[in-house]
Amino acid sequence: MTLPPADSELGKLMATLPRAGRVEWIGLRPARGQAMQDVTEAEAVAGSGLIGDRYAGGSGKRGITLIQAEHLPVIAALSGHATVPPALLRRNVVVSGLPLIALKERRFRIGDVVLEGTGECDPCSNMEKALGPGGFNAMRSHGGLCARIIEGGLFRIGDAVVALA
Repeated sequence: MTLPPADSELGKLMATLPRAGRVEWIGLRPARGQAMQDVTEAEAVAGSGLIGDRYAGGSGKRGITLIQAEHLPVIAALSGHATVPPALLRRNVVVSGLPLIALKERRFRIGDVVLEGTGECDPCSNMEKALGPGGFNAMRSHGGLCARIIEGGLFRIGDAVVALA
């Protein structure tokens, strides 16, 4: 989907967010088959990924993955769990306070880092293993956002997530 013109009514509506978001959790996965590691900060490299994450150096379209904190209880409920720890879902960043889908095809800032939403982060078959039968479907439409790193730098838990014009 291509965004409507910024000066159109729909374009203005899509560009208006209620407030900035906030980074709630950060995780890095050093290698395939290894568990996510909780960290308090991460360093992003432009055109690549997060230092210490297995996807660093990849295509860049999936340099970082984000998931909305408000979706975690929904995923837990749909998969039959009381709670779901963020590391289980294998996304790098949990963000609260704004709808991540609104950042698709837009640039945004977290800490020193400028990102561009490249597309939805659809679940993979590993979610069936992680969450049990039906886990894949529990994550559909709740998988978050993939983003390309435009300007590298540091970001931390507590940093604001702000859409750029």
